[in-house]
Amino acid sequence: MSNRFSRFINKVNYAPKKLRPFLLTKFFCSTVKFAGTTGIKIKFVSHEQVEISLANKKKVQNHIGGIHAVAAALLAESATGIVFGMNVPDDSVPLLKSMKIEYQRRMKGSLTAVAKITETQRQAILQQEKGDMLIAVEITDESNEQPIVCLMDWAWVKKRR
Repeated sequence: MSNRFSRFINKVNYAPKKLRPFLLTKFFCSTVKFAGTTGIKIKFVSHEQVEISLANKKKVQNHIGGIHAVAAALLAESATGIVFGMNVPDDSVPLLKSMKIEYQRRMKGSLTAVAKITETQRQAILQQEKGDMLIAVEITDESNEQPIVCLMDWAWVKKRR
């Protein structure tokens, strides 16, 4: 199954490897304008997995010089939303129902988020007219540890005509 979004991603994945992250990021940030304000960079996208990053720059820092909690939440939402959106049919719309974020410790440096969706989850999206599912995302900082643990509840429903 492919939707308009995944067909575009498949075309980008034929571009030279060095150009892909730039094209993916440009497309995503032109569609999701708020994500563009943070400087999120998309590294890899497939139907099963997404990897994105956020550099620890002044515009996303909190009062102690780390990445702000809300910027980290946006990173988690973006990663799970992209991998989920890759699988939602064109006649449906993805919606974030809830997010659970547990801040474990101070974030050190830049963040990388990897969100995955299982084949069982993919099949549920294809076979059911509407539903929801929990999508986990692993966010690591420059120490290669997880400063936050996130779980996003995404739903899909038919578009209104």
